[in-house]
Amino acid sequence: MKRKIAWFYHVTFRHWILSLRVKYLNTLYGMHIASDARISLKAKLDLTNPKGIYIGSGSYIAFGAVILTHDMCRNKNASVRIGKNCFVGGNAIIMPGVEIGDSVIIGSGSVVTRSVGSNVVVAGNPAKIIKTDIKTGKLGILKKTEEAF
Repeated sequence: MKRKIAWFYHVTFRHWILSLRVKYLNTLYGMHIASDARISLKAKLDLTNPKGIYIGSGSYIAFGAVILTHDMCRNKNASVRIGKNCFVGGNAIIMPGVEIGDSVIIGSGSVVTRSVGSNVVVAGNPAKIIKTDIKTGKLGILKKTEEAF
């Protein structure tokens, strides 16, 4: 019984903290993050140009992921847009000016240097499309298809 209560408390508290962080980033920094998007506490969002970050509904940004909206070498500020129901894997890096479509999965450790269309899986450095025509649900969870069996 104690384990169930501890688990419930942990899950509820964590959900509340992640929701509070999204509200904080939207209000204080002017980012455009959907209220049901989830951003890990260890993800890094560029505060040099915070108004250039757009994250769609149902998306998840995992631990260590970095979203950049500026490039000091080229003196460039550019917006980053992440669509609905996307998953950005741990330690992935999204460079300035990149647009990511809806239902995209970005593999862990990937470096996304170019815009990506919808319904794809990308991975690598630089990120390349490794699978097309996928479907994802909320938080970028891959839905099972007949092809997978």
